[in-house]
Amino acid sequence: MLGIEGKAVVITGASSGIGEATALLLAERGAKVVLGARRTERLEALAARIEKAGGEAAWARTDVKRREDMSGLVKLACDRYGKIDVLVSNAGIGLISPLDDLRVEDWEEMIDVNLKGVLYGIAAALPVFREQGYGHFVNTVSTAGLRIVPLQSVYAGTKNAVRTISEGLRQEAGDSLRVTVVSPGFVHTDFAESMPIPEVKAQTLDKMDKIAIAPDAVARAIAFAIEQPDGVDVGDIVVRPTAQD
Repeated sequence: MLGIEGKAVVITGASSGIGEATALLLAERGAKVVLGARRTERLEALAARIEKAGGEAAWARTDVKRREDMSGLVKLACDRYGKIDVLVSNAGIGLISPLDDLRVEDWEEMIDVNLKGVLYGIAAALPVFREQGYGHFVNTVSTAGLRIVPLQSVYAGTKNAVRTISEGLRQEAGDSLRVTVVSPGFVHTDFAESMPIPEVKAQTLDKMDKIAIAPDAVARAIAFAIEQPDGVDVGDIVVRPTAQD
């Protein structure tokens, strides 16, 4: 299958930022999008916006830390559209801090969302992909995993774990499934809002204001990977501001 039109695409972290931009772009290009996130009012508004523009969208409140939520989101796609062509595992959280602060609960939250959330998505979608004989995993990682810096050890560790798992999945997938990892750099999103240290949050927001790119830049990269013809697997895409170190 060439292109995006008619494909059923599940997107986590769809209520804002990269996930929202990806949903809008793919729906505009004819995909049937299935939206998952925790903020139901934003999901409902996004789905209504897509449908008003002539697109197709379904949504369900989804906490990627809950395996049953991920299973339910994939089931929603299958029930509504009879298939799932692509799973975009985009939900993520960056509770960055010095290791000396021993914010163990924050470490666990990042592991649960950034790593286990992706694994739960694989567990939900892989059997469906195998039965269908086709499917595409798109996992959002980060340039934080490419250039390790202080304060981001655990965050980068979760992203690099997903990178490693994705490569293993690609090698096990055979010739009918595709696996793509997308590494965004600084992007204008609400990513910094959850950062626990005010000074770090302020520095991140300041840098974001100066150099960050729009979420739709990453959405276009995801669309590029999805629209390739069968037999073409775009494995790794890095999308960052030209001004980023």
